[in-house]
Amino acid sequence: MARCKCSGRAMCLCLLPFLMMSHLLVYIVVTIFVAMSYTPEPKPLPLPLHFIAPGASSNSGALASHPLHAFWNLRLVEGALWNRLQHLKDRENNPILRGNTTGGRGSGTEITTVHENNNSLCKPDHRLVSQLPDFNTMPEQMKDFVLSMHCRNYTLLMNHPDLCNRQDIVPEAPMLLMAIKSQVGNFENRQAIRETWGRNGWVHEEAGGKRWKVRTIFLLGRQDITTGPHPDLEALLQLESSLHKDILQWDFRDTFFNLTLKDLLFWDWLTVHCPQAHFVFKGDDDVFVRTNALLDYLREHYAPRQRTTKKIKDDFLAGDVITNAWPSRQPTAKYYIPESFYKGVYPTYAGGGGVVYSAALAMRLRVVSQWVSLFPIDDVYMGMCLQRLGVSPSHHPGFLTFDLPEANREKPCAYRKVLLVHKRSPKEMLTLWRDLKSPPAEC
Repeated sequence: MARCKCSGRAMCLCLLPFLMMSHLLVYIVVTIFVAMSYTPEPKPLPLPLHFIAPGASSNSGALASHPLHAFWNLRLVEGALWNRLQHLKDRENNPILRGNTTGGRGSGTEITTVHENNNSLCKPDHRLVSQLPDFNTMPEQMKDFVLSMHCRNYTLLMNHPDLCNRQDIVPEAPMLLMAIKSQVGNFENRQAIRETWGRNGWVHEEAGGKRWKVRTIFLLGRQDITTGPHPDLEALLQLESSLHKDILQWDFRDTFFNLTLKDLLFWDWLTVHCPQAHFVFKGDDDVFVRTNALLDYLREHYAPRQRTTKKIKDDFLAGDVITNAWPSRQPTAKYYIPESFYKGVYPTYAGGGGVVYSAALAMRLRVVSQWVSLFPIDDVYMGMCLQRLGVSPSHHPGFLTFDLPEANREKPCAYRKVLLVHKRSPKEMLTLWRDLKSPPAEC
């Protein structure tokens, strides 16, 4: 048998067929492996295209980390109702796919009618119950939220459209509009706020410098009478509203999981009736705010921002910033969110006891909220909207949403650097206001 003698260049020609065969064999093996390991992505359950639903504290003193994920997320998180609904919204509002050039950074004037659904149609809707296998074992507040997911527009029962332009004061844009979330029966809380830190009119900075116009408005829903026997307080509320002219009330049940509606509806009201305000404080009616000190802080941001870019003014929000928080999975907890409803970590957000932000940001939040499915916890929902705007909230150590150490709560000197503290009863508000009027000299 003849033998092939290969050397140099001839060696390559002799081995070429074997090399080609070996590459072909590797390609065949890899193709078979990929085909065997491939599992097609399960097709999500069909959901309505136009669905709309009614941690740890940072101490860095700096801006929170920039959102890591883009608003227009095309990856679906399986197995949770909210995530699937939001996935549809992200695809529907993707500016690349839809040619939308606003990118969520509008001034709030691009859309004339924010909410198109009519309040008369807001009846319980059971179509999404089948998407939640554990619906029957959920707490009542979670069930109610799911059943009213299709509603976010409600009739304004009490309104004071001239609150920011009253004739009894000098016509000047409010430096600060204080929007306080309250409930029908909390008469004492509202009155204590009016007499202390929430006074309407001209308020001096703590340092005794410039005075600023401050307006206060209370945000209410309809009295929730489903939790037990309650007296009908609507007549008293009407009297209070006519006397103080500082109450906004909408026709929805005032429950904990409906607090998000107050943000949305207030942003609508602000856009129409008080767009000239410079800053907005949003808080609960059981907090105490050192308004004079807050004005000092806002002046530092207001004066230079008049000479800076619009984007910087649009991005201002400060409070007690919470990062790396996960949903509570304890069914008996106030903040319980079932895994079947939401999966994943919460975005960075500011604690809902009280935050302050520019009115310009409120206009942008109003617009982007249309692209974010509503969430039962209001401060988390605002964090979701901020994330989709690419805005990082700024932590301020003076926002004590978890209160002072117990040993310091009765010491006026302990409040020197506090802007907000939670929580305080009406009596405690009045006492603290009196004590802080003339703090001890040794402070």
